[in-house]
Amino acid sequence: MQALLNLWRIPELRNRILFTLGMLVIYRIGYHIPLPAVDTVALKAAIGNLDDKDLLKNVMAYMSTFTGGSLSQSTIFALGVAPYISASIIIQLLSTVLPDLKALRKEGASGQQKIMEYTRYLTIALCIGQGIFVLINLRTMAHGIVYPEFEGSWVFWVGCTVALTGGAMFLMWLGEQIDRYGMGNGVSLIITAGIVATMPDAASRIYQNFHMTGDKGGYDPMKVAFIAALFVIVVAGSIVITQSQRRIPIQQAKHTKGSAVVGGQKMYLPLKVNHGGVMPVIFASTLMMFPGMILKVLGSRIGKLDEYHSAFGRAYFHTVEFLAHEFEANRITAGFLYILVLVGLIYFFSFFWTSVQFNPEETSTQLRDSGSFIPGLRPGPRTAEYLEAVMERLTYAGAAFLCVIAVLPNLASHGMQLTDSLVIQFMGGTSILICVSVVLDFVQRIEAQLMMRNYSGFLSQGDGEAPKVKAIRGETADIPE
Repeated sequence: MQALLNLWRIPELRNRILFTLGMLVIYRIGYHIPLPAVDTVALKAAIGNLDDKDLLKNVMAYMSTFTGGSLSQSTIFALGVAPYISASIIIQLLSTVLPDLKALRKEGASGQQKIMEYTRYLTIALCIGQGIFVLINLRTMAHGIVYPEFEGSWVFWVGCTVALTGGAMFLMWLGEQIDRYGMGNGVSLIITAGIVATMPDAASRIYQNFHMTGDKGGYDPMKVAFIAALFVIVVAGSIVITQSQRRIPIQQAKHTKGSAVVGGQKMYLPLKVNHGGVMPVIFASTLMMFPGMILKVLGSRIGKLDEYHSAFGRAYFHTVEFLAHEFEANRITAGFLYILVLVGLIYFFSFFWTSVQFNPEETSTQLRDSGSFIPGLRPGPRTAEYLEAVMERLTYAGAAFLCVIAVLPNLASHGMQLTDSLVIQFMGGTSILICVSVVLDFVQRIEAQLMMRNYSGFLSQGDGEAPKVKAIRGETADIPE
């Protein structure tokens, strides 16, 4: 409580937090503004009539989970920040391959500004493409979703595409404003706000389907206790793995400047256990949608078993049927083969993303140029080999944790016979990792601002003031050296 009071004692910090909350309120208001020419009542009814294993329904639910959009409601923010995230990832990957983008990254602030400009242009292109894809799915979902007077009209295609593109770009602008004038990462906070906003709906479903005996497929006290306990364990584990580091000791060489000897300090090089963050899970889960799409098309064209008279035809039929069952559109009820492929993709993207973000040779060169070294290792190639070996082991452990988090909803649904995807998403998976990472970053930013002004924050112990302030006042305080 004292830390909360300290937030309002600092005008600059208070204004930043209020500005951030105001931008999130604007986002939630726009979340409910429907697209022109689209009947939202008919859309909700059509989505409600879809089967839980329907591909389109699960794609909409998954995309809305980690983009901050509302595909199922077809609002102006239906695309969320997905185009901006995709554009940022594409530009970041290209900057490691294309020499021109590499040179821009090394130019400092001016180069980053140019890269951001390219990212915005690519975002607009992706918005137009994804917007047209969403509109095509809306028309094919059910009859009556588009008002009859706009059916097939250019007003529907152009107006809705412009609205979707403008909504996504507006969200990108909101995120940039939060980065500049608010507190925290704007795009991440928008995604987190969309995830947290679904928690009351999940709690409401549990309450409505609660039965003391657990009949009628509802939630009995044991299931509710299991869900609550698993939620706490997953959140605690996510915090631990997000904050975990391997600290490599660094010794700074001593230098003589005139009659004074400087340097010689001992420092640490922190290497995160989960260096890739939530990106490997997002990439892997996104790719796992495509087998379900392909197998659904194949399954609709192979006909019936009676049509096949040869052994090869029957084997082909049973293979497609088995794979379609294993790679169901609803990943919560998917089979063992789905889990196995998902785990493999998470490991692949974990090592790939770490190799993009962390360069042992570059880190070794920076240490050597600054006059620092790892005790017991020669600067240069030997240090780079050591850092690469350590990072490989850390990535292996971090990827293992990501696999557990990604597979946990599937195991929980099979073990407890849970079918509500809205409830199960808070028992593991992408949503929890995103929320934990963003909230931790937000709290640490506030903590840094408080400590910079000699106030203790949320992660500190004490009565609200740092020891330095108490010492200035003449009070007893233990000031660490």
